[in-house]
Amino acid sequence: MNLPKQVQIKEVGPRDGLQNEKKEIATEDKIEWINQMSESGLSYIEITSFVHPKWIPQLKDAVEVAKSIERKDGVTYAALVPNMKGLERAIEADVDEVSIFMSASESHNKNNINKSISETYPVLKEVVDEAKKAGKSVRGYVSTVFGCPYEGNVDEHQVIDICDNLFNMGIDELSIGDTIGVANPVQVEHVLSEFEKHFSKDQLALHFHDTRGMALANTVVALQLGYHIFDSALGGLGGCPYAKGASGNVATDDLAHMLQQMGLEQSIDLNKLQEAAQFIESKLDQPLTSKQMGISRRL
Repeated sequence: MNLPKQVQIKEVGPRDGLQNEKKEIATEDKIEWINQMSESGLSYIEITSFVHPKWIPQLKDAVEVAKSIERKDGVTYAALVPNMKGLERAIEADVDEVSIFMSASESHNKNNINKSISETYPVLKEVVDEAKKAGKSVRGYVSTVFGCPYEGNVDEHQVIDICDNLFNMGIDELSIGDTIGVANPVQVEHVLSEFEKHFSKDQLALHFHDTRGMALANTVVALQLGYHIFDSALGGLGGCPYAKGASGNVATDDLAHMLQQMGLEQSIDLNKLQEAAQFIESKLDQPLTSKQMGISRRL
């Protein structure tokens, strides 16, 4: 197999994983959880979102969380930012990286952001410009790349055009999302083979969801094509509020275990990662869905 020499896992659990949880997680528990993950060897943690609390009450404590965590050298602490008001709070909290987001389909974008795609661009451009002035790196997210809950298949040329626009704004990296977990390995190979004609693999990350149990299979296909940056959420937390039945992200613990078995990742301490997973599971109303957590319960 032709595989990359190094792979980076980007943990999105504290933001993407928690944002739709109905049970409110205490601020001090979020802080402790992030601190535990910082000690596990992860090099990137998306810690929160500076979206208005009206839309995501679970993350209303974004500033307090960002200011209170114990920052570890070598770890990037990022946060999602929807607009200039959110950026002001993110800069106040001194996050390392700002993430912007939009969808590849009009319907999902309107439901998620309440704007058309064309209306979204100027809002994001202002955020990117001001974040750069503040010395922050900027990451972009494009959702529903492999399928939309409202429109079905999404034209890959439309996706590439959106990605072009975001890179032209000056973002440093772009995360390509299978938001509702409909991608399959053949589709992933086709889409990513098109992407590599337009963009550097060093600037693209893959964000797979495991709704139909294909996230790790899709990851392997991406690895074979030379992609080496992957988003995940510890324990498989997460989901899409606008896609009925969409389950969580690919689990960080499962992904890290697979990569270590393949000889592609050696920096993460799986025992510390599992301890962090057990900690956050104890604060939730339901068990985490990762295979690693399932195994630990049976042992």
